[in-house]
Amino acid sequence: MLPLKKIIHIDMDAFYASVEQMDNPELRGRPIAVGGSKERGVVAAASYEARKFGVKSAMASIIAVRRCPQLIFVKPRFERYKEISSQIRSIFFDYTDLVEPLSLDEAFLDVTENKVNNPSASLIAEEIRRRIKEEVGLYASAGISINKFTAKIASDINKPNGQKTIEPDEVLHFLEYLPIDKFFGVGKVTAAKLHLHGIFTGRQLKEQTVDYLITHFGKSGQHFYNIVRGIQHSEVQPDRIRKSIAAERTFLKDLSTEDFMLEQLDKIGDELEKRLINSNVKGKTVTVKLKYSDFTTQTRSKTITDFIHLKRDFFPIVRDLIYQEKPKQSVRLLGITLTKLDNEKDSKSVSVQLKFEF
Repeated sequence: MLPLKKIIHIDMDAFYASVEQMDNPELRGRPIAVGGSKERGVVAAASYEARKFGVKSAMASIIAVRRCPQLIFVKPRFERYKEISSQIRSIFFDYTDLVEPLSLDEAFLDVTENKVNNPSASLIAEEIRRRIKEEVGLYASAGISINKFTAKIASDINKPNGQKTIEPDEVLHFLEYLPIDKFFGVGKVTAAKLHLHGIFTGRQLKEQTVDYLITHFGKSGQHFYNIVRGIQHSEVQPDRIRKSIAAERTFLKDLSTEDFMLEQLDKIGDELEKRLINSNVKGKTVTVKLKYSDFTTQTRSKTITDFIHLKRDFFPIVRDLIYQEKPKQSVRLLGITLTKLDNEKDSKSVSVQLKFEF
């Protein structure tokens, strides 16, 4: 029998819409749709205020307006969403290198073993959600369980800004009473087909033999047979070896002088040092990122011969980079990144923990 895992699924709440409301105070508390327009197009994302009227992603804009006449349409800014997603993902890496992004706004984390030596996956999820709110400004929800399938379902239960843990001894009972259309990966077409076979809940699915399910649902039949029994051995698959570690901050009021920038970079340097120590990596290239009031971005870098990870070593480089050229205008975001890391040949094995505490 394979050892139990501790898997967290983090899902940002109304991500695109929440970013727009965070960046533009006039949109806060109002129903907004990212993408489309009143005349044409498709809604890419809807705020929770819009969802109360039945506005959903992938809905035709004209239908969305009928449901919510006061709906505000906002053009998507994918570069901004990627920027925020990178900040969030950087937080994930403070806890584990086993991070599998599903999209810009959600990811699986395997914290069976973790960098903070916390035996409770639930407490780790709480801390991650708190940090995302404090450091990025957005709310996230989380699901925690023994595999990716159950954790993914759990993250949707207490949305928004909540989390749900399905303990190892609760998994089978939870899945048996779950409506079949709530199963991760079961869309409307598949759910309708299952309904035709009298399968509306996990318990009814569990009553079917594997031969029956394979006969009527092909390869998916074996998958259905396994998942309702809590059997899923899919590993959390990191998309790549971590190439950089960064810390950055967006300011409510733009900074206009190098002294003000250095004051903020000093705080950002503290955060970066903590992340480097937690990740147990060092780097050779220091990069300072400046995003100006017109949203243009500039980076300045310097590579040294030795690997470093302490603020006392990289901050003098940051100071030199800031003073090497006067900023062309006021700055709305600052960041420090360390690249050319010493982790390229690292390979970490996961051992069995005898005490399993969620």
